[in-house]
Amino acid sequence: MKTVLGVGLIGCGNISAAYLARAKTFENITFVGVADMDEAAAEARGAEFGIKAMSPEALLADPDVDIILNLTPPAAHFPVSKMALEAGKHVYCEKPFVVDVDEGKALMQLAEARGLRVGSAPDTILGASHQLARHLIDDNAIGTITSGTCFVMNHGMEEWHPAPDFFFRKGGGPILDLGPYYVANLVQLLGPVARVSAEAAMPENSRRIGSGPRTGETVPVEVATTVQAILTFESGALVTLVTSWDVWQHNLAPMALYGSEGTIHIPNPNFFDGPVVVTRKRDIAELPHWDHPLGPPNRTVSSGEVADYRTAGLADMAQAIVEGREHRCNGEYALHVVDVLTAILRAAEEQRSIKVSTRCRRPEALDGPQAGRLLKA
Repeated sequence: MKTVLGVGLIGCGNISAAYLARAKTFENITFVGVADMDEAAAEARGAEFGIKAMSPEALLADPDVDIILNLTPPAAHFPVSKMALEAGKHVYCEKPFVVDVDEGKALMQLAEARGLRVGSAPDTILGASHQLARHLIDDNAIGTITSGTCFVMNHGMEEWHPAPDFFFRKGGGPILDLGPYYVANLVQLLGPVARVSAEAAMPENSRRIGSGPRTGETVPVEVATTVQAILTFESGALVTLVTSWDVWQHNLAPMALYGSEGTIHIPNPNFFDGPVVVTRKRDIAELPHWDHPLGPPNRTVSSGEVADYRTAGLADMAQAIVEGREHRCNGEYALHVVDVLTAILRAAEEQRSIKVSTRCRRPEALDGPQAGRLLKA
């Protein structure tokens, strides 16, 4: 049996560079080719990373491709993933997994019928900081978690993204674009969500592009850009989630969970690292030694050094296929996250509480030695 699985990438937009840059640090995967409906985009990305550019049809037919990495815009996630499964390939998709729960269920049924795997980002939950938070919660460091708060707020993608149109169409908006990071982390920390309620607003009906060749051009806004929700977990915890692209500045922490014995402050789940702070009642507690390889800075950005291990979820899925175990960023988990997110939007639209129809198991924790096995020596 193969121990290194071939990956074919479909969708050569901005995010593809991040995956390709990081992939070389992981075991169990090798990129066979890249494809895009825009042939020039595939050629450019392939030349940048020394990978063969192919048509989507040729990539799907290539016998060396075991997994399709679907990095297309959200609205295309379902049809591209479906084509990949029909071609006999495992699928790992960028978030959100799908934009409709029924589509996600159809993909899961198709994968099961064909003996294939489905996985999806975000994989930032596998980062050192979030796995430390998981360890502390599992170790009962703050007692029974009763509530929490999450804030993800800025003024939108149009300021920096050269083609931000899809962020403001169906499948976009802060809930479906940034919400997956927060809800995925909450579910891996607390378990599944039982019901949600929410309110939403769309203060502006257009946005002006601030960078790139289309600077000054306006794009229409078709989705809510401020959404405030309450998530009721099966465990009984109540978590407030605020997402907005209508905020210029704030000083609110990204994530905090409040327990019967203290509080845990968790860094932005859009990233792999960041400070974790725990209190015992009101006093800051000492953290355990935590040697985790998905935490050291490995990339320089304008704000400094950051830890970027994007592709960890894909590598874990490839390793799980070889080992015959469940992968952590699995389809059941991704579908539940989408179910929660779309239920939030529906609750806001219908102005009522919505029961979440799906459930999932918490993904297995990823400790330091396990994470180390994902990386090349």
